Parts: sequence; structure tokens; C-alpha cells
Amino acid sequence: MVFSLIEALGPWTWVAAGLLILGIEIMMPSTFLLWPGLSALVVGFITLVLGTDASIWPWQAQVLVFLFLSVALAIIGRRIMKNKKMDESENPMLNERGAQLIGQTAKLNEPITNGSGRMKIGDTTWRIKGDDVKAGTSVKVVDYDAGTLIVEPV
Repeated sequence: MVFSLIEALGPWTWVAAGLLILGIEIMMPSTFLLWPGLSALVVGFITLVLGTDASIWPWQAQVLVFLFLSVALAIIGRRIMKNKKMDESENPMLNERGAQLIGQTAKLNEPITNGSGRMKIGDTTWRIKGDDVKAGTSVKVVDYDAGTLIVEPV
């Protein structure tokens, strides 16, 4: 079935594949499929110009050019994004909630005993580690480790 579709599309196979890959790329949160999609479109347009019957453009050459272009465009695209700092986030700690809390202070609702306890910051209760202190003491978050805030008395 797939081979009959490829045969029926003829030189448009690469264009259709490129558009399909770019369509999938739109739904992904990265640029991973952008480069193969563009490469497929380029190979598709070359195939439309030369035709599939050309002896200088057999399917093996088409695949090799597609692979080469995919790698080359990925390298060039990565350099462009790096130079324009497009790969850096505006908020690098967006998904690291504990790291965002470093430097904040809060009062303990429960005492820290045997080096561990719990503390509420905002609407979240966090596990904490630190020196043993009484409830009501103000503490400052100094570090974050695997879901546990490291605190010290202020």
C-alpha cells in the first residue's frame, strides 16, 4: 500500500513527505524535525525539476542528498540559534520550583527535628533540612536538593 502511494505520487513524494514532517514539527515543542522537513522539500523540488527518470537522479542519490541536507541544515540551524541565543530560555528555572525559592525566607509552622522537617511556602508544603530549630523561627532557603529545601535560621 505504501509503495503504491509512493509510485502514484511520483516526484511529489518528497514534497508530501516534507510537508508531513513539517506538520508534525508544528505539534512538537522543538525544532528537531524542521531540518529533515526542509531537506525533504528541497529534494522534492529538485526531483520535480529533474524528474524521476533522470539517470543522474536515481532514488539512491535522492536519499543521500536528503541525508546530507538534513545533517548540514541541522548544524547550520544550531549555530544560527546559538549565535542569536534562541536556545536560551527567558526563564531558565521555570520548571525548577525549588531552585526558584532559594533566597526566600519563611516562618516555620513545625519545628525542625533531627535535621528534617516540613515548611509551607505559598500553597506548597516542602520537605526541609537544616539545623534543629523551634516552630515560629524564620529560616532562609539556601539550597535545593531533589525535592528538599535546605534552610538555615535567619
